[in-house]
Amino acid sequence: MNKEEKQLSEAYDRGDLKLETPASELLDLLATAGENTFKKDKRINIRLSSHDLVGIQRKAVQKGISYQALISGLIHQYVEGDIQEKPRVNQTS
Repeated sequence: MNKEEKQLSEAYDRGDLKLETPASELLDLLATAGENTFKKDKRINIRLSSHDLVGIQRKAVQKGISYQALISGLIHQYVEGDIQEKPRVNQTS
């Protein structure tokens, strides 16, 4: 645990923090967000180089997930703005 997590854990153990039951509206909102995030309702076909596919498969094995799940997760992260492109350097001739 990091320092902040340790402090929170110790405060909880001392009884300084109490857990509250989340409001049903919040639980409904989170359930809907989870369903929308993980719902796979469209299929696409893409072509990859053998080199890239093997690299993706290796990364997926390291993470313990399928390569399809890895690709899907990367696309989702990019769409949500969690993965951003590096700015291109303008090259003048």
